[in-house]
Amino acid sequence: MNKRIVVKVGSNVLTRDDGKLNVTRMSAIVDQIVWLRQKGYDVILVSSGAVACGKSELHVENQLDSVEQRQLFSALGQAKLIGLYYDLFREYHIHVGQVLTMKENFEAGEQYDNQRACMSVMLENGVIPIVNENDTVSVDELMFTDNDELSGLIAQMMDAEELILLTNVDGIYNGNPADSKTRVIPSVYWNRDVSDYVIEEKSIQGRGGMASKSNIAHIVANKGIRVVIANGNRNNILVDLIERPMETMHTEFVPKPKKEQ
Repeated sequence: MNKRIVVKVGSNVLTRDDGKLNVTRMSAIVDQIVWLRQKGYDVILVSSGAVACGKSELHVENQLDSVEQRQLFSALGQAKLIGLYYDLFREYHIHVGQVLTMKENFEAGEQYDNQRACMSVMLENGVIPIVNENDTVSVDELMFTDNDELSGLIAQMMDAEELILLTNVDGIYNGNPADSKTRVIPSVYWNRDVSDYVIEEKSIQGRGGMASKSNIAHIVANKGIRVVIANGNRNNILVDLIERPMETMHTEFVPKPKKEQ
């Protein structure tokens, strides 16, 4: 059985400073996922960026509330986002499938089983699942905190061995990243609290932040799944994490041993 990895790519990686989609970066991430496949990994991609895509496509004259904005821009942007992924992976003759989900699908029951079965059959047939929240029908109280939470739930649902969270920083720092003396914490054990080191900042385009990533990483590592937080803007970051982990800047959350779970 192939090793299974969930890769989550944040909006702050997929968008440029002007808020538009960074197609060059997106293409580079696709290239690296293809490399992982060639090395025998099954990859599930959790991708943000739909709302940012929609905002760059349409200028709205009338005033919209926050829910209306997410519904409109995600509906428009998701079509563009999945279309771009389709074209990029097609260059390698790899099929992709879109999985739009909601929080209620992760409650034990038929919906959970159906979603798991859907992604399992996709992987078994060489199709890469591209997962995102179904923002067009989600309302605030039923939404995921962010795609960090979603990716953590997917990793647990699909029995992944590893979850890689790609963001715009190198990992969790032991102080203020603006301080030249600050360093990235290379590894964190599942039972260690690093909240004192985390500066609560959210990206402009996304809903998440480092506090969210740290919290999700702890939860997932406690389930026996290795979690890595790394900089998705670094060239070949996914390749380097596999081939040169000791030389590649990142924070690893060491998973809880199976015998202790």
